[in-house]
Amino acid sequence: MRTAERLARPAEAVGLDRRQVHAVAACYFVASFAALGLPPYLTEILPGLGDHSGHWAGLLYIVPTVFTALGAPLWGRLADRFGQKRLLLRAQLGLTVSFLLAGAADSLPAFTLALVLQGFLGGTFSATNGYLAAALDGSQLSRALTLMQGSARAALVAAPILVGALSPWIGPHRQYLVMAVLPLTAAVLLNFLPEPDRPTASPAGRATTRTDPPGSLRLLYTFEFAFVFATIISFPYLITLVQQRLPGVNSTVAGLLFALPHLVYLVGAGRVHSAVEARPRTGLALGFALVALGLAGHAPAHSLLTFALTRAVLGLGMTFGLVCLAVLAADAARGRAPGRMFGTRETVSKCGAVAAGLAAALANGSSGPAAPVVTGTVAALAAALLALLTRRSPR
Repeated sequence: MRTAERLARPAEAVGLDRRQVHAVAACYFVASFAALGLPPYLTEILPGLGDHSGHWAGLLYIVPTVFTALGAPLWGRLADRFGQKRLLLRAQLGLTVSFLLAGAADSLPAFTLALVLQGFLGGTFSATNGYLAAALDGSQLSRALTLMQGSARAALVAAPILVGALSPWIGPHRQYLVMAVLPLTAAVLLNFLPEPDRPTASPAGRATTRTDPPGSLRLLYTFEFAFVFATIISFPYLITLVQQRLPGVNSTVAGLLFALPHLVYLVGAGRVHSAVEARPRTGLALGFALVALGLAGHAPAHSLLTFALTRAVLGLGMTFGLVCLAVLAADAARGRAPGRMFGTRETVSKCGAVAAGLAAALANGSSGPAAPVVTGTVAALAAALLALLTRRSPR
């Protein structure tokens, strides 16, 4: 709570007060529950839909991600034309409809269609960021974006736990029906927030005041892709690696190790923002270096303490990386159509996640569960070098 207050404190100076920023973060948090908490249970859901071995779980896991990537630029452009708040409400209501369809599906094709709609009609993260970018600026915006990442991390930690706790009474499949209430509630709450009225772009969606050096925005997207790829690649097979290295470890401990980097972010994001706000490229290089160090530490880890330390280092790298990307994105948003920019950023991020999942599957298939972290280490080191080489270029 203290970290959240720190991140949201300056918002009242530029169009949204602290309570409104907190409300946006809370709405994103509750809307993320089903999207983040139910996919880990696909192997339990699919047998009831005819896929008795859960063979399609891996593919269906990334279906919403792929269609979010496809839909985000379109929704971003529409948000710049018709209003950020309207398209944010559209995203929340889109999740509501898709969750209802997923919970009511009685066949694998119907469930797959619901996941496609979840990705295409959702996109709450880019829609939320676009809304904030239309109302806030500079440090206020970067702190708000950092807070949104905190909401995502908190949902990623809490949602699977809640789904597991409800499972004895309501199966994960039918929980989609229950979870549909969350984005619907978020939409009702967001309806009371103001529509940002600060002009940022021309009616055609083109920035009117931005004078970046060529390639600066592409560089931001490159860092975004590399960061998502390097961090996500360790996720799919982490539990398998832990169970292989620590025979007899229970699922609760394995889950805590999985969640540890996100908990580090929740604790340290506010302090890191204050430290790197004036030098985000240097902080980003440090973040990539720490991610590489944390990932490399997974390969020789054979004790609970070693795993905990490497996950904590990875979490510190994630914190520096995510916060610095928020600072760079806030600076890039000045004078740009926010919906278009954050929609494109969302597409790049989702492409990084899909590439990481595919690379993890290939590496695991050829060399075992330790191979993905080696691949991520190489990617993070390359990105750290790029950040160092460009840290003196104009932001």
